[in-house]
Amino acid sequence: MVLDDSFSGYHPVDTLLYFVLVIGFSMFLMHPVCLGLSLVSALLYAIRLSGRRAIRLSLFGLLPLLLLTAALNPLFNHEGATIITYLPDGNPLTLEAIWYGLAAAVMLVTVILWFSCYQRVMSSDKVLYLFGRVAPALSLVFSMTLGFVPRFGAKLKHVVAAQRAMGRSLSSGSVVRRVKNAVSIFSILLTWALESAVTTADSMKSRGYGLRGRTTFSLYRFDRRDAAMLFFLLLMAVVVIICAAAGGLSWQYYPLARGTWAGGLSIAAYGAYLMLCLSPVIVDWRESRKWNALRSGL
Repeated sequence: MVLDDSFSGYHPVDTLLYFVLVIGFSMFLMHPVCLGLSLVSALLYAIRLSGRRAIRLSLFGLLPLLLLTAALNPLFNHEGATIITYLPDGNPLTLEAIWYGLAAAVMLVTVILWFSCYQRVMSSDKVLYLFGRVAPALSLVFSMTLGFVPRFGAKLKHVVAAQRAMGRSLSSGSVVRRVKNAVSIFSILLTWALESAVTTADSMKSRGYGLRGRTTFSLYRFDRRDAAMLFFLLLMAVVVIICAAAGGLSWQYYPLARGTWAGGLSIAAYGAYLMLCLSPVIVDWRESRKWNALRSGL
């Protein structure tokens, strides 16, 4: 479980369903209000999970990506009825293309943020628990990949530091020397990765992985709290889907950017979607209040 995050302590079924819903809705609900709610919620949860690291990722990684994606669409997409001006090549610059580029950029950044949260919450043991019996080989490869990426990054830092201490830095010397040092580091990492794979395979074989009748140990138990969270997530998702199907979230960008802003269905959809996206933050806030109340009563 992620430190100071109560939601990651719920059953893997709840956490997986949550990320499937928020990522799926973020990709398919292109209404501006829904995009804004999802972006803010993803950013809040990412900060809750990673702190300053999420802020640095948002400012130095995702913000330039958002601006670049939003700026590229009107340069290549010239649809729309509201012409602002004409580009040097003679193609029109339309307001609708700018709106759609901004919406697509927000959607892309939001999905990246949700996946960063997913990586922090859904550990490899949760993936194996959920899909170990359905697709054991695929779930094992996926969980090993998730675990290998941070290990590879940590090993890279150690190798680079060791090579720098030996006078083989990547930031000094001639270009040829730097290339040789980079190749040497890559060779070391590749050798380590292959040896680690062989060691893991031998260890799994010695423990009887793949034999018929082999069981796995798990600490996860589905209790009333998990059932209540599952019901809440499904209820909010059903409300959003019904409101969207009834036209409460209808929106188009071409030829004119227009759609449903207000109304009973729209407001209900906004509220349910916000409650769904902010579920982890709400859970953490509620648990913090309980903890503070217990401490004050001591």
